[in-house]
Amino acid sequence: MNTNYETTAAPQAPERSQTKNIIIGVLSAAVLGLGIYAVSDHTKSGEQIQQQQTQIAKVSDEKSSIQSNFDASLARLDSMSSINKGLEGKLTASNNEIAKAKTEIRSILNKRNATAAELGRAKKLIDELNGTITTMEADVARLTQENQSLTADKVTLTADKEKLTADLTATSTAKDELAAKVDVASTLNASNIQVKPINVKGEGKEKETKTAKRVDKLLISFNVDNRIAPAGSTDVFVTITGPDGQVITNEASGSGMFTTREEGEKKFTTKLPVIVETAKRKFVEFGFVPGATFQQGNYKIQIYQNGFLIGEGTTELKKGGLFS
Repeated sequence: MNTNYETTAAPQAPERSQTKNIIIGVLSAAVLGLGIYAVSDHTKSGEQIQQQQTQIAKVSDEKSSIQSNFDASLARLDSMSSINKGLEGKLTASNNEIAKAKTEIRSILNKRNATAAELGRAKKLIDELNGTITTMEADVARLTQENQSLTADKVTLTADKEKLTADLTATSTAKDELAAKVDVASTLNASNIQVKPINVKGEGKEKETKTAKRVDKLLISFNVDNRIAPAGSTDVFVTITGPDGQVITNEASGSGMFTTREEGEKKFTTKLPVIVETAKRKFVEFGFVPGATFQQGNYKIQIYQNGFLIGEGTTELKKGGLFS
């Protein structure tokens, strides 16, 4: 009986060993599988990380490119700033459009995690901005050319105006000179000047006399004429200077002062309005009563018109005899 027990138990040892080996093999395979899985999972994670890093780098590069394009656009704007200052009023709409685009682009570029859609929007805005800038540059060039043309026209017009002013001044000067010559040339000429001492007798009869104490008035006559003098009324001034060298004045005769062209201010004895007809001789006559007794000596009569002395005459009054 004991022999049978030993005979039956002896074959179990190899079975345990085989089971153990199977378990070890399974465990080894599991461990190996886990290692392979871990390696595979790590590889996949690395690939994902690499892809993410690549994507981030790509976005960063795109953002940098967009920033560079934006900076280039701003540089174009800065280069136009000095020119644009004088044309701001005409480019207000473009300036407003540019300011709005710049604000939105900066807002996108300042985001740390800007999305691809936002970056695409920024690129589109920059393209539109560059289009606006190009149009604006053309407008500035056109307006600058127009301003230059206007400036050139202004210079030409200023030169023309200065020339016209100079010509007008020269013409005015020549006109004034001609007018002055005509004025002088139109001065009347006095001729056939006669001075007659007159004694007025009873019943108004007049008789010429040379005796001072008998003279009641001086009858003065003369002719005036001028070929170019304009027709119309003109004033003729008469001065009568007595033997004492003084101009005789008389309130009744309307005596006063007048201006001569060569002697300055001068007293006149009487003023006569004369109606002149162009190129026709006019006879003038008037009688002067001094309001006092005439004195013995020479009396000088001077006739002025237009400020010039145009004629003169003299007469001598004598003392007279015992029965004169």
